[in-house]
Amino acid sequence: MRAAQMHKYSKKIQLELNEVEIPVIKSDEVLINVKAAGVNPLDILIINGSVRMISDYEFPLTLGNELSGVIEAVGKEVVNFRVGDHVYTRLPINQIGAFAEYAAVKEEAIAIMPENLSFTEAAAVPLTALTAYQALHDMLHAQPNKKLFIPGGTGGFGAMAIPIAKSMGLYVITSGSERGRSRTLSIGADQFINYKEENYADVLSDIDYVIDTLGTKEIKAEMGILKPQGKLVSLKAAPNYHFAAERNFPLWKRLLFGLVGSRIDSLARKHQIEYRFIFVQANGSQLQEVTNLVEQENIKPSIDSVYHFNDINKALVKVSTGHSQGKVIVTF
Repeated sequence: MRAAQMHKYSKKIQLELNEVEIPVIKSDEVLINVKAAGVNPLDILIINGSVRMISDYEFPLTLGNELSGVIEAVGKEVVNFRVGDHVYTRLPINQIGAFAEYAAVKEEAIAIMPENLSFTEAAAVPLTALTAYQALHDMLHAQPNKKLFIPGGTGGFGAMAIPIAKSMGLYVITSGSERGRSRTLSIGADQFINYKEENYADVLSDIDYVIDTLGTKEIKAEMGILKPQGKLVSLKAAPNYHFAAERNFPLWKRLLFGLVGSRIDSLARKHQIEYRFIFVQANGSQLQEVTNLVEQENIKPSIDSVYHFNDINKALVKVSTGHSQGKVIVTF
């Protein structure tokens, strides 16, 4: 089979398309014939070594974190899936490899694809949907009738996070460019702020939760709109001691992350709010709940562009520019 692989960490985006053996599945795994894979900023961070403190990979590494496809074989201990099932997954952090014609995946990481989505659409869902689900359920423990702000929520993340938040009974506010207004409101947002005309820091206050998609430069402003004891979860700012402790990292790594996140933790104490950093985990049962919601609400992911597997490097360059409006997908 063909696989898009990297041989070292590098600032250059230059994956090689190599012929490799089809993986042999273990008893708790399924073999998936990959139909489409999502291309994400996370892939760029893995290429340039930015996440090696969280997960350091061996080379050669087949890249890719999420996929959709058809099950071709099942291990003898697999009970919930069978050959022919249409499935999708956010691959376990230490077992990535979506940019390949086949992938071996643990049963606990996969879910049945939503019936209303094509393989291309389904490949755009797992990473963003699970990030939103885990941020809202596991970290924010979000309660109905509370106010949630998602700055920069007009892209692929917002397309999943807004419907999930609305299903939990939250009042959702987001910001972005004007061209994202109608779509964002159509999928459930209660309030939209055009960032070119208004500064959210001037018009919002007393917010219960913020999911940060913009990174360190916005953290201070985001904290400023939260009420005391409010909560902020970041997808892009610094991991901290709490993040390292949750993952049972060794003490030296916890202290290092504590140092990295110290400025943001200090700001959080000053504002009397809780700060958390999220690095999304594979979770098939949560993804199955996402499937149910996507089918019930007929949710469609926001897709920017679709590339053929031969053009994987072009797809990665597109994502690296930060200008994609929604997800970039490669198909096989």
